[in-house]
Amino acid sequence: MTGVYRLLGALHVDLGRGDHRSSVFLAGSGRSGTTWVSAVINHRNAYRFVFEPFHPGRVRMMEAFRRRQYLRPGDRREEYLGPARTALTGGIRSLWTDRFNNKLVARRRLIKDIRANLLLGWIHENFPGMPIILLLRHPCAVVASQLALGWQEVLLETMEQEELVEDFLLPVEAEIQAARDPFERHLFSWCIENYVPLRQFGPGEIHLVFYESFLVHPEHELRRLFSFLGEDFDERAYRALRRPSPLSHNPQVPSVDGWRRFVTGRQLERAVEILGLFDLDRLYGEGTMPDPSGALMGPARL
Repeated sequence: MTGVYRLLGALHVDLGRGDHRSSVFLAGSGRSGTTWVSAVINHRNAYRFVFEPFHPGRVRMMEAFRRRQYLRPGDRREEYLGPARTALTGGIRSLWTDRFNNKLVARRRLIKDIRANLLLGWIHENFPGMPIILLLRHPCAVVASQLALGWQEVLLETMEQEELVEDFLLPVEAEIQAARDPFERHLFSWCIENYVPLRQFGPGEIHLVFYESFLVHPEHELRRLFSFLGEDFDERAYRALRRPSPLSHNPQVPSVDGWRRFVTGRQLERAVEILGLFDLDRLYGEGTMPDPSGALMGPARL
């Protein structure tokens, strides 16, 4: 997108500004398909699209946040609440966050972020009534894509958060700290950033969607999604599914199992072992498709 179009995206009028309930929040791991799914949700261009506002390297007001920040739901520190309130209520405006926005006058916002999974329980507690969607994709697909693009893993920084370790990770801390292989370290990051919200939310509190189901069972997944949003959908939603994400590095239609070409048999075995440490092997395993019944785990700990 050129600088001209980015500038136009920032010249919006947000008629829903001031109310976080005018926002829909889409979260997911990096390379899980969040930009692609956001285009499906916004297939009628009904939303102002806010792109990754919790990026501390791109959004100055978020400089207090880590790249994978965890906050306990009861945390009321204004250094975090203030910037989040600005983002979630429509006050944020920048060339970064508005880079893909095509809606100049809007009443609702679609906020998508790949750095907020560990914040979702805190967001839900402090900004109630805002619909939250969590997108999941097979961890091997996510990790293979991250490695292919040379993404830097953030496992060390994530594990420096004592409250996160205390609340969720003590039983597996030694295994995480011992990981040296890049594939394993990225996989542990995927587990942490998805295990935490799956533990924090119960049925009906968050809407889970699955990358693979959009491809294999599109009508079912679309009906679930738009029913959650209280909206109808039309043929444009299907067309959006058939288009690759604007951030995709592969011009082909999204694939369910293309990642298998880049993951060895041993890596897949190790992935299932690591998933089992978090009880996430109930959700994803050696097969391609997820088992949604193994997703929301409730408030129990490891």
